[in-house]
Amino acid sequence: MPAPTLSQLRPGYRAIVVGATGAIGSAWVDALKTDPRCAEVIAISRHSQPALDLLNEASIVDCSRCLSMQAPVHLVVDATGALTIDGRGPEKRLDELDTPGLLQALHLNAVGPALLMRHFLPRMATGERVIWAKLSARVGSIEDNRKGGWYGYRAAKAALNQLLQTAAIEAARRRPEMVVAALQPGTVRSALSRPFVGDQAMDAAESVQRLMGVIDALPATGRAHFVDHQGQPIPW
Repeated sequence: MPAPTLSQLRPGYRAIVVGATGAIGSAWVDALKTDPRCAEVIAISRHSQPALDLLNEASIVDCSRCLSMQAPVHLVVDATGALTIDGRGPEKRLDELDTPGLLQALHLNAVGPALLMRHFLPRMATGERVIWAKLSARVGSIEDNRKGGWYGYRAAKAALNQLLQTAAIEAARRRPEMVVAALQPGTVRSALSRPFVGDQAMDAAESVQRLMGVIDALPATGRAHFVDHQGQPIPW
């Protein structure tokens, strides 16, 4: 397959990948490094310098301040997310719910990414096309919920999608050429998916190649897009 490229961003665009040590995040870093139009990829994770922890807003602020001393960025990929937290997988039944588990799922999958957007979006370029790409999940769709279960994860991803949509509307006032996308990457071989699907899943590099093509084709509408790795829209 040909090397992916983001042809609609300016030549020499700068990119940030948050969650860069995960399976999909590291695949994004690798793919962007091979894009001849990309001048720089900044990989951010809990192990980067400075480190970023979604549960610690101060660390998000520190990373944002470092970025403020550099040129504006044109692409932010937020590849963070957690399905199993502290060894506990998603709830299958209502009687498995408890307050700490629900709050942790919401903090990691919705609150943290929203704060990331709050502090990082001001570092993005104005007056030209920019993209905020956030890994979401089909289970975040309220309309497309056919099996039930996975209460905390579903609720957190639905909250995330609402936060992205609301932020997209506000961001368009200053950045009318901005694209905000909630992306369903497919079932990818990763630590997140392995307990549920084993190794019968898509390679992360293939998923990222597809997603790059998807976001490259998305128009700036002043609203967020919720799409899968094949470019098909998902109902909110």
